[in-house]
Amino acid sequence: MLKTHEQSAKDTAALMAEIGRKARAASRPLAIAPTGQKNAALAAMADAILRNEKTILDANAIDVANGEESKLSPAMMDRLKLDPARIKAMADGVREIAALADPIGEVIAAWQRPNGLNIERVRTPLGVIGVIYESRPNVTADAGALCLKAGNPVILRGGSDSLNSSAAIHACLVEGLKAAGLPEDAIQLVPVTDRAAVGEMLSGLSGNLDVIIPRGGKSLVARVQNEARVPVFAHLEGICHLYIDRSADLDMAVTIAVNAKMRRTGICGAAETLLVDRAVASTHLVPILEALDKAGCEIRGSEEVRAAFPKAKPATDADWTTEYLDAIISAKLVDGVGEAIEHIETHSSHHTEGIVANDATAVERFFSEIDSAILLHNASTQFADGGEFGMGAEIGIATGKMHARGPVGIEQLTSFKYRVRGTGQVRS
Repeated sequence: MLKTHEQSAKDTAALMAEIGRKARAASRPLAIAPTGQKNAALAAMADAILRNEKTILDANAIDVANGEESKLSPAMMDRLKLDPARIKAMADGVREIAALADPIGEVIAAWQRPNGLNIERVRTPLGVIGVIYESRPNVTADAGALCLKAGNPVILRGGSDSLNSSAAIHACLVEGLKAAGLPEDAIQLVPVTDRAAVGEMLSGLSGNLDVIIPRGGKSLVARVQNEARVPVFAHLEGICHLYIDRSADLDMAVTIAVNAKMRRTGICGAAETLLVDRAVASTHLVPILEALDKAGCEIRGSEEVRAAFPKAKPATDADWTTEYLDAIISAKLVDGVGEAIEHIETHSSHHTEGIVANDATAVERFFSEIDSAILLHNASTQFADGGEFGMGAEIGIATGKMHARGPVGIEQLTSFKYRVRGTGQVRS
């Protein structure tokens, strides 16, 4: 296992303060770095990730063995494990970020006042970003690359369960920064597992941290939201719903339902509750549940659902507000799109909801009345992902309403300033 030194609270506080100072010092050179230099760093990072595949996999094998020994949940183990395909996807994601337009300096809006002043609203870096995450070592690459492209230094605090993998990936990112002549401190990885390091980040590192993005389990996100003294982009849970309308094509509904739940059960965009229009219970419900059951999914259903599909287990009130992150789904019949909307608005975490329907009126009502960050029509909820949105990658899905909502990509990692040009005007 990666060697880390035992830290006293004093040692950890000093370490984190130094990390914060270094990140702030990297802010200005990174904010003014030209696009070509940032892209060169990203290309070098992607090359380094592929070149060091064996090193990363060896480090990940240690983390996986430790995870098995500590009995991590299947969902956490799925997030933790790397293989050659996932490493290639990581490198491809970094290259996709390099290919995106540089948001820094973009003129968002421009107008002229009657007194002749010309005003522009221009994108700028957000500042020093702290990312706190669990299990997913690929977040190291995604977060580092996204923050770099948006001109932001980043402090990465991965979980103890993925520290070896994250350290190996981080070394590749630093290699890319060096190759492009950018500050190595632009992307820093907290090298200790001491939980006090998280507390230091939540305190804002003496004003050196501008935003925190947590990506992990409910307890981690809740702690960050409750204790952070700086703004937070986060979602607490991904309680995602899939509604099958009376106008839905059956084959499409079956395919989407199985994919939305079972493609990867441990991601935040996995469907956790299936709602089926009572009007098509006799034609759609059982084929969908049979397909889910065949794919290895446990069904927890309402009394009506269990009457039609006896293999289902009884659903309790808690099931409607549970993020399983496992091969389990709750199922219920509803009276059309209106009751589906009512159920979702009552029980949803406002992350992602999907509707399968051919009735345009039902779709528009679903889209207009549900207040979740992502809404999908005739598509799997597992498309709730920044990479699938064309953002190259994402740091996470934000379900709040201030600044960022939905996938947090490079545009969401920017702020703006106003540039005002005059010809000698003074205010009366």
